[in-house]
Amino acid sequence: MTLFDKILAKEIPANVAFEDETVLAFHDISPAAPVHVLVIPKHKWMRFADLAIADPKQIGEYMSAVARVAKHLGLEESGYRIVFNNGRDGQQTVDYIHAHILGGRRLSWPPG
Repeated sequence: MTLFDKILAKEIPANVAFEDETVLAFHDISPAAPVHVLVIPKHKWMRFADLAIADPKQIGEYMSAVARVAKHLGLEESGYRIVFNNGRDGQQTVDYIHAHILGGRRLSWPPG
């Protein structure tokens, strides 16, 4: 069981930014931007690569929910970045797919 499984089960507290039937979104404990929220689906996939064989309808619901979270956070007008890390070299630290929503300032490129 991952840290995110425990957060979803309410076994570990999190600063929840948004929740609906599809996702749970919470503030990152070590933010890389003024707004840094993680969005996890309530249907678990371990990593982004798992989406290659996932149900397209569930993928679409998750991606739509990520967009709803960004809107809920008030980031639509100024802009934001969505990041998915996949695997060790991609710096994925929790084996549970999650989107990072980063915003609240002008972001630089390349990200590193």
